[in-house]
Amino acid sequence: MTRPTPKEIKPIAQVSGIPVDDEIATRISGAIGPAFEGFAAIAGTLPFDLEPASYVVAQTQKVSK
Repeated sequence: MTRPTPKEIKPIAQVSGIPVDDEIATRISGAIGPAFEGFAAIAGTLPFDLEPASYVVAQTQKVSK
């Protein structure tokens, strides 16, 4: 799997019910891109998939103490 572009992130987020604008899609791409590059050597051999669509939810969710 290659590093996702903002153009690829927007529809994935939309389908997941978390619409994002161009600026946020660009930020997500920049934030998760290094992870994709780091896993490139073993892509397809791991039992999980990297999913950019839930990034906004994780970043905006409040943590209760």
